[in-house]
Order: sequence, then C-alpha cells, then structure tokens
Amino acid sequence: MAHLWVRSETRDNEDRVGVTPEGVAELVDAGFRVTVEEDPTRVIGIEAYRAAGADGAPSGGWVGAPAEAIVFGLKELPEDGLALRHRHIMFGHAFKGQPDGLRLLERFKAGGGALYDLEYLTDETGRRVAAFGYWAGFAGAAVSLMAFAALAEGGVCPAVDTFSSAEELAAKVNAALGALRPRVIIIGALGRVGTGARDLAERVGCEVTGWDMAETASGGPFPEILAHEVFLNAILATPGVPVFVGADALAADRALRVIGDIACDPISDFSPVPIYSEPTSWAAPVVRVHEDPVLDVMAIDNLPSMLPKESSEDFAAQLLPHLKSLDRLDEGVWGRARRVFDTQVART
Repeated sequence: MAHLWVRSETRDNEDRVGVTPEGVAELVDAGFRVTVEEDPTRVIGIEAYRAAGADGAPSGGWVGAPAEAIVFGLKELPEDGLALRHRHIMFGHAFKGQPDGLRLLERFKAGGGALYDLEYLTDETGRRVAAFGYWAGFAGAAVSLMAFAALAEGGVCPAVDTFSSAEELAAKVNAALGALRPRVIIIGALGRVGTGARDLAERVGCEVTGWDMAETASGGPFPEILAHEVFLNAILATPGVPVFVGADALAADRALRVIGDIACDPISDFSPVPIYSEPTSWAAPVVRVHEDPVLDVMAIDNLPSMLPKESSEDFAAQLLPHLKSLDRLDEGVWGRARRVFDTQVART
C-alpha cells in the first residue's frame, strides 16, 4: 500500500492541513502507512496524528523520505532549487505560465519526481473534487467589509490574523461595521467561493446582489458594479472572462469603494480586475489603487488560512475518499492530474 508523507508548511500564516487525524486513522486501517511531520503552527497538533496511527517526523524531513513516499502538503515548497525526486501532492500554481511555476517544473524534471496538483484533481466532468473555495469566499468577504469600515473612518484596513471560528470572524466584521451596511455585489455567486462570500455578507446584514454567468454574458461594461459600495469577485481569470472593473472606472462617478478580488490572479492576462499588480498580504490586506474617489483592493491569496480549523476539516473530508485510492495513481483523479503534469513538464 502507499506511503503518505504529510509535510509541514513553510509559508507564513499557513496553519491548514489537508488530512485530519480521523482521516489518518481511516487510511491506516485501510493498510496505508502515514508519516506526519511536526509543525508548530499547524491547527492540529502532532500528538493527535500519532494517536491515530501515524509515524512522526521532523519538519522538513520529507527531503530524506523513502523514494516511494508520496509527499502531501498544501502550499509552496521552499524555493531552494532542490531537485524534486518524490511524487508531491500540493497546490503548485505551475501550469498557467507563472515564473515561479516554471522553476518548480524544472525542479521536478531535474529530480524525476511528479506533481499531482490539487487544483487539477477533477472528476470525469472536469469538476474539482476538493477545494477551499467556500472558506476563501467567507474570509474574503469578511476582510473586504472590514476594509470598507476602515475606509469609511478615513483609514486603511488593519492587519488580519487567524480566527478560531467563523462565528468569531463574523462578530469581528459586525463590530467593525457598526451601523454601516454597504451594498455588496458578488460575481460568481453560484459557485463555492461566491456562496461563502454571500453567507458572510448576509450574516452581518448586508444587502447582496448575486451575479453569475447569465448576468455577465454581455461582456460589459457593467455600471451596476459601480453602484455598489463593495464588489466581490469570485471568478477565476480564464480566457473569455470579461473585465468587470477596469482602469476607466477608477476616476468614474461611483459608489464603489472596495473590491475584494477573492479569486486573486493579478498576473494573469485574463484578470477581470486588471487594476492592481500583485497580491496583498495579511500585514497589509489592501492596496489603494485610486485616491479620489478612494478605491481599495483586497487580494489576499491564502484567505482560507484565516479559518484554519473549519477550512482544514472541510477540505480534508472532500479529499479523503481520493486519498484512499493513492495505491492506484494511474487511475481516476490521480491519473488525470498526472497527465496534466506530464504535458506541462514536457514543455519546459
């Protein structure tokens, strides 16, 4: 049976994990070997994994793991140039021409390993089998509304941190807004990201306009967006997606004050919000793209990490049935993901 090696995360503000101790217990019962690295910031401690039957390992121990081990993490590996000899499961961000992604593919090519990108684990219809989208939307709406509250007071959104629960985060937004209740428009409202965004906005009492493909099929322009104080984008940058807010909107007569680009792909040629150039951060959640009238953009690219417990449990539950088929890597979701990798790495 397969050997799953759960590595620690090295990115700042990343406390999530892709499998819970309950999931590890099921894998061990099914005959899998599971190793979990120590990680002082992970939302679930190492002892819970040991109790579930996993072996422990020091942080970063995957580098010396047995060649047959399948290394599982969520976010980026350290950019140290190490040739990658293992099979890795993670969000690689390597298949859309990103410069960092090209370097990652070169490392796999040099080491003979392979990437099973979590974004490309899909069923027969092309739908992703596991995603953090709901919690990205929930947290993205929260930070965007906090940014609106700060802007209304003449300031800029303060730094954000992790929250113990969705209820705590919603309470934080409520307190920040006070008597304010901006009008919110969400594009991509029917998807996972949009659903999470809508749930947060409605939970704190905001009036929400939900748009999806039908409302944007005309290709724009979309003056309705400018009539709302907050716009939340939940649509990925892909060919054919129209521009929702472009440079011509910056100096326009508009109510719009905050854009939450939850999909956050500013370097893409297909960005529907091409008015900023790089993601924002937990320390500085917004970038001000115009002064008069003011317009702030929130574009944090690891939003679910603000709610590490809920987002980890949700994602792990979605992924676990597929982890149980890791001994059949040439089939199903794993086989499809491997073919995407093989095609991409052949081009490097």
